[in-house]
Amino acid sequence: MPTWTVNSFAGNPLDRAGELRNDPDWIAEQKVRADAVALALWEGRPLIEAHIDGPRLVWLDMSHALKLVTDRDLFLGLWKGAPVFAVEFEGAQDPSDGAVRGLGVFHEMREAAAILPATEAAMAGTAKSLFDWRRRHGFCSACGQATRSGSGGWKRVCEACRTEHFPRVDPVTIMLPVYEGGDEPRCLLGRQAAWPPGRMSALAGFLEPGESIEEACAREVAEEAGLTVTAVRHHSSQPWPFPSQLMIGLIASVSDDQARPDQTELESVAWLTRAEARAVLDGVHPAIKAPPPFAIAHTLIRAWVEEGPRD
Repeated sequence: MPTWTVNSFAGNPLDRAGELRNDPDWIAEQKVRADAVALALWEGRPLIEAHIDGPRLVWLDMSHALKLVTDRDLFLGLWKGAPVFAVEFEGAQDPSDGAVRGLGVFHEMREAAAILPATEAAMAGTAKSLFDWRRRHGFCSACGQATRSGSGGWKRVCEACRTEHFPRVDPVTIMLPVYEGGDEPRCLLGRQAAWPPGRMSALAGFLEPGESIEEACAREVAEEAGLTVTAVRHHSSQPWPFPSQLMIGLIASVSDDQARPDQTELESVAWLTRAEARAVLDGVHPAIKAPPPFAIAHTLIRAWVEEGPRD
């Protein structure tokens, strides 16, 4: 078992079979195996059933899935030797009212992350990221001609210039600023205007070309809250399939507590003691609502709270 923190959308249990999937004949063989299965997505939403032990992904026999969906499948990996695929329904009509009626309900991915077993959320998130990437790369960025799928859906190949295109992950720093001065340590949460009422979270921003993780963290904290970062500590990371980011979770020490929201990314900020942050996580703070438990921001706040003494 890992000794590090495994966040939601991480912990995919499948063997991705990176070398085997490059062989189109091998992929074709996997599709017709009797034990091949597929999860289903529609508009980025996984198909979920109400299982006696709790919500679960619906697994379709691959032979049945290929009758329902044409040329919109990808190979996810091997589970104890058995091939696992994903298929994607398209169109405005909900397939649970038609092709897969009675099998389950398509849930928005964030909702799915909150109710699915962690390993199933990881597989569904991987499939969503790959299908999103596929939709955005139908044409070659080198010559503009159409591309075709390769490696079981893990690359696109231009038929004209033979350029190969692979999925890209966008790195994002997400950090909890912490000030150790004063009577007791405090962490800083920020709020974006578009969020639900009361919601506050960690600060975050994309890495820019030529930046290290630490430099991006310092720049974003300065831009959004006007604070100077003096030290950066890595906590954990999280694949974030909206559409395909890697959230790099950090604890950022800052030089002072004179935070000033920039009114562009953040409309307000709040300093919280560990007791106050614990109240936010427990849902009993009078004004502030925590980020959802499946988000790495929630993990960072809880990790900082649990570093300190209990009241």
